[in-house]
Amino acid sequence: MRRVSVVGNSGSGKSTLAAALAARLGVPWLELDSVFHMEGWTPRPKEEFRAEVDKFTAADGWVVDGNYSAARDLVWARADTVVWFDLPRHTVLRRLLPRTLRRMATGAELWNGNKESFRFLFSKDESIIRWAWTQHAVYRERYRRAAADPAYAHLTFVRIASQRDADDLLGGL
Repeated sequence: MRRVSVVGNSGSGKSTLAAALAARLGVPWLELDSVFHMEGWTPRPKEEFRAEVDKFTAADGWVVDGNYSAARDLVWARADTVVWFDLPRHTVLRRLLPRTLRRMATGAELWNGNKESFRFLFSKDESIIRWAWTQHAVYRERYRRAAADPAYAHLTFVRIASQRDADDLLGGL
C-alpha cells in the first residue's frame, strides 16, 4: 500500500483516516476539496483541477481523499488501494453534524479562505448535511460496483464499515 485513494460519504472520516494513513506510510496527502474549492467556494476549472491531481499522483507514494469523478480516472489508474468508507448513514450524520456546527461556530477555515456558514444549513444546494443524507446510497452503490468491476482488478478495495475497521487498518501498517 503506497498509493491510496480514500473515498466515501462526506463526514465519514475520509480526511482523518487519509491524514493518518499518509503519516504511517510516510507519503504526502492531498485532500481533493482543497484543490477543487478556490477562494469564495469557486470551483477550479476542470482542466486545472485535473492538472493538479495529475502532478500530485505522479509521485511514488501518496494518499488522496475525495470522490471527484473529474479526477477519479487519474487517481485510480495510479493507485494500488482504494479505502472505501461505508459507514451506516446514522454514524455519518452523527459525526458530520457536530463537526459542521463546530466549524460554523468557530469560523474555522477549511481551504483557500473558505468557511462553512450557518446559511449553508438551510440551503438546498450548499448543505453538507443534506448532501450526506441524499448521497449516502449513491456512494455505497458506486463503490460496491467498482470493487466488483474487472476494470479495477489492479486495485485492492478495503471497505471500512466501522471505526474498528479503520483502527484495524491503521494498526496493521
